[in-house]
Amino acid sequence: MLQKTCCFLPTGLLHHLLVQHTRCWVKAQDANQHWLNHLMLEGYSTGHRTTTTGRGTMQRGALLSLSCSSVLVKGLQTCVEFLCAYDSLNFVQTAQCAECLKGEVQVKTSSRLAMARPQSAGELDAVALETSLLDAWKKENAFQQSIDSNRNGAPFIFLEGPPTANGKPGIHHVVARAYKDLVCRWKTMEGFRVERKGGWDTHGLPVEIEVQKRMDLMSNEAIEAYGMDNFNQACRDSVWTYESAWREMTERMAYWVDLDNPYVTLDNDYVESCWWAMKQMFDKGLLYRGHKVLPYCPQTGTSYSSHEVALGYKEVEEPSVYVKFKLIDDSASILAWTTTPWTLPGNVGLAVGPNVTYVRVKVTEQAENWTGAGGASVGEEVILAKDLMKEVLRHNVEVLEEFPGSSLVGRAYEPLFPEAVPRGDSTTAWTVLEADWVTTTDGTGVVHTAVMYGEDDYNLGMAAGLPAYHTVDMDGSFLAGTHPELDGRYVKECDQTIIDLLSAPKGSNGKGPESGLLYREKAYLHDYPHCWRTDHPLLYYAMDSWFVRMTAVKERLLEFNDGVEWAPDWVGEGRFGEWLRNVKDWAISRERYWGTPLPVWRDDEGNMKCIGSISELQTEVARAVAAGFENPDCPDDVDLHRPVVDGYTLISKNGKPMHREPFVMDCWFDSGCAPFAQWHHPFDGAETFDASFPVDYICEGVDQTRGWFYTLLAVSTTVFDKPAYKRCLSLGLILDAEGKKMSKSRGNIVDPWDHFNREGADATRWYMVTAGAPWNPLKFDSNGVRETYAKMFLTLWNIYKFHADYAAIDGFDPEQSTSDVSSRSSLDRWILSRLATTAENYHADFKGWNFHKACRDLEDFIVNDVSNWYVRRSRRRLWDDAETTDKLACQHTLHEILTTVCRLIAPVSPFMVDVIHRNLTDMTVHQAAWPLGTPGSIEGATADNWDEEAAAATARLPTKDLTLETTMALVRELAEVGRRIRVDAGRRQRLPCAQGWIVSGPDMKEFHDILAEELNVESIEVENDLDRFQQIELAPNFRALAPKARSEVNAVAGQIKNAENPTELLASIQSGTCEIMGVSIDEGDVEIRRVEREGFAASTVTIGLGEDSQQISLVLDMNDTDELLSKGLARDITRRIQAKRKDLNLEIEATIDLEIWVKNAPEMFEVDKQWIVSETRASAAVFHSDSENAPHETDSFEVDGTTVWFSVR
Repeated sequence: MLQKTCCFLPTGLLHHLLVQHTRCWVKAQDANQHWLNHLMLEGYSTGHRTTTTGRGTMQRGALLSLSCSSVLVKGLQTCVEFLCAYDSLNFVQTAQCAECLKGEVQVKTSSRLAMARPQSAGELDAVALETSLLDAWKKENAFQQSIDSNRNGAPFIFLEGPPTANGKPGIHHVVARAYKDLVCRWKTMEGFRVERKGGWDTHGLPVEIEVQKRMDLMSNEAIEAYGMDNFNQACRDSVWTYESAWREMTERMAYWVDLDNPYVTLDNDYVESCWWAMKQMFDKGLLYRGHKVLPYCPQTGTSYSSHEVALGYKEVEEPSVYVKFKLIDDSASILAWTTTPWTLPGNVGLAVGPNVTYVRVKVTEQAENWTGAGGASVGEEVILAKDLMKEVLRHNVEVLEEFPGSSLVGRAYEPLFPEAVPRGDSTTAWTVLEADWVTTTDGTGVVHTAVMYGEDDYNLGMAAGLPAYHTVDMDGSFLAGTHPELDGRYVKECDQTIIDLLSAPKGSNGKGPESGLLYREKAYLHDYPHCWRTDHPLLYYAMDSWFVRMTAVKERLLEFNDGVEWAPDWVGEGRFGEWLRNVKDWAISRERYWGTPLPVWRDDEGNMKCIGSISELQTEVARAVAAGFENPDCPDDVDLHRPVVDGYTLISKNGKPMHREPFVMDCWFDSGCAPFAQWHHPFDGAETFDASFPVDYICEGVDQTRGWFYTLLAVSTTVFDKPAYKRCLSLGLILDAEGKKMSKSRGNIVDPWDHFNREGADATRWYMVTAGAPWNPLKFDSNGVRETYAKMFLTLWNIYKFHADYAAIDGFDPEQSTSDVSSRSSLDRWILSRLATTAENYHADFKGWNFHKACRDLEDFIVNDVSNWYVRRSRRRLWDDAETTDKLACQHTLHEILTTVCRLIAPVSPFMVDVIHRNLTDMTVHQAAWPLGTPGSIEGATADNWDEEAAAATARLPTKDLTLETTMALVRELAEVGRRIRVDAGRRQRLPCAQGWIVSGPDMKEFHDILAEELNVESIEVENDLDRFQQIELAPNFRALAPKARSEVNAVAGQIKNAENPTELLASIQSGTCEIMGVSIDEGDVEIRRVEREGFAASTVTIGLGEDSQQISLVLDMNDTDELLSKGLARDITRRIQAKRKDLNLEIEATIDLEIWVKNAPEMFEVDKQWIVSETRASAAVFHSDSENAPHETDSFEVDGTTVWFSVR
């Protein structure tokens, strides 16, 4: 048994690469048929005919050609090894015979494999092809070679957004990588030098939370008990958990990026560059320490920046309450509304708008149909904004007075939870304050103020001197002493308890709120911020933090953003631009452990130092040691992480000890430093950084407008006063097929490997790009990937197979023959013009970021123009055994189409086109030139500017002929019109018509033969008058006739309808002289119809637009003759036999024995029988007019009352 192993192609795909130009050297002993059977490989028989060419004897149907004429391939007894070494692909195919060990055959291919062909008709194992090609790329270092091939090209700088490798990659990562790779490959083919450095984001909450879950360390206290050093080491180890999965996915989808030399945010060099950047901000006065209300996650124990908060909003329904605050000097209550009942124990003030009109109302009767807690008693008085009375109140009330909010300022009210917040020395606690930000858009026009739990509350409280005490601990639970029923409980779980307390009797301990303080409760649907990593609700919490003063550089942010080429532009102008216009200072510190430590040391007097390098840290540590402070060693390779850096004490200018602020920095700051930190700038790589900043291209999901897109610009603006990037592609979200967000709980997560292992990465990538504009949400549908594989890639492979099959048989070599395009057929010149037009449009769409449109149009060209028209129309041209000029022209045309199309597809789907391109040319497609030119190779070019004329001169496209394209489009449209005519007339497509006519329209005589074949008519003629085929029918318009003819209307209508000569009658009507039974008939009294004369069928289409439009009609003769019926039956029989050949996987050149039986058939002429024999490659054929002896196991079909049986052997 022949055993095969292969490190490039699996067994089935060896056939694609063994071709006519193979050179063989055979050394063997005792040749016999045993070796021949091995040599045929699987699927090939010894019955194939052979043809002798100038290059040797070739096995037709097999792809192996033994060129050495001295070798008799009628027998080699045994072999040890069968070796194919293809120089370009660097693969080795080994086949060993386990039974025989006496001979040896070696087959070596030339450095260029001219043609290849698949194993059998229509068969493509894309997955095997792709995985095998990956091995070849790895061996020949194809990625680096593609970069090196443009070593003198202008640089195009790409920056990889670093993923975190502590989680498995998903389908959304494939989408982003597809677009990154697409642009980089495209620019490489344009001649630019595109370095692609990988990166890993290894700090921050994503890593810490994963470790906490795994180690069951669900609080900061638990982490510190475990040991910060142990925890951080676990984090360091964790970031590589799925690195191999990321690498495998990246390689499998052919995203070419350097993962062997990536930048890693935990590396000391990277951290040092981040410290340097922070030092620049500090020195510019942009870094400051403040006490502010920040979004805070009790589960992670840290605050968040505004851009992080924007990543986690969720729509939730929560209770909101209207609460009565009892005035001390009055019987009335002030009504306030809040959507966060948990903040009510911390209430210390009420805010009103000084210019808002308020009313004092008295309840006059109970509300009807009142449900739920709360309410008000008759005679009770409340105060609220006038404009909100109808929306808020459910009782009938009497308005007692109106007044401005300023008249309420200073009024005191009773605390809801008297023991929750100490008054301290505040003189304004539990009083009404004025605030110009109070509105009447919702609520009551009165805002409950809890100083420590809202930004506006905090600012108002600090200005007014309100008590600033927390009622909530850092773990999100109420502090002891707040209320017995609340103490120690998580605040978001206490909303209902607080509502119950407000409506229940006063507690026995005297510490609860008075009864009846709840007016009413209602569910409130709103967007509420949640932790972007844990999905936990955030609390707004006043705390110490460090900030970057982004508001100080707001105008520069907007200016730099205006210079970015955004795709789509409305993201830059709208979503991102709006974010910048409302920019807030960046809360950059985090109360966490695993991250880049904030490099700020501070003494107890507030003196600060920001350290910007290891050497500076060493200097300051040495100064402190010299002053008598103890410090651990600070070597050159000191680990710049906690707890190591926490252990260094520095010395202030006053001689005081300085300790590092116990924060790490926002991990988004790390990735925002990527443009320079990846090179360890400014300590190393200054030239590299200068040449690569700002970067030319970044690409990530639209959510990064609040993430990486922002922090890149924020860091570059504050540190360098420059933009970070020039072009940004913002991708839409990835949803399931029904438009729902993918999640594990919904069970709608798509594993990219399912598609890689079924349809392949080519089809997956192409589907992602063609499914919609890159910035629109992608509803990922697995069926779409399958359809893409079948429609696009099987079609392209079959086109290639069609070319390769006949090119191999005929010994076609594009380098050894020529074919002047101007002398080729109109069909060849048309498809080459369409190729040029499609390529130009494709390129223009690429430049406009409309990759989806480009690829859809190219797919349409491949499927409809090339496969469904050109290849189908050209099959017979290649069937001729003679070497004709037309046959050669067709091969050259196919070769040009395939090589150009492969180059256009390569950036999007890089696998199959590389196999095709390598087998048609002398090089990989990934070092081939872009068909539209290579501007990156132009001297003096940059990624933003080049000599357009010089770049255009590098383009390699056929000449366009738009007139020819327009005419052929009309031919194809008429062919489709003809098919519709047949359907409407009930005439089958394979039954010929004797004649077809084109009425009016442009001159298309050059295409009459094509059109006649497509229409299945014997001939096509031009006719100027449609009246030859149609006649006039007149029908009465009863609505118009009735008022004229009255009681005679039916009689008049009958004469119109049954007129012997409708044409003469119409002429009479149009001349104004027609009168029937005394009734004058005008054109409005009749309906004019044109109908085909008996035996004809016609249809009319409009071509052109506006004033240039014209009508063209197609007419078919529907009359049958014996000759036509014979031809029609012959064509139906031939189609069925050809389908049977395909089912049997017969080779193109294989002959068959044929036997046919018919019943109720028209007479079949001998010429049509011979046509069947010729078309089906039958070496012997027998026709029976008697069907009685037709065997039951034969194939059969019926057509127009005729039954046909046939046998293929």
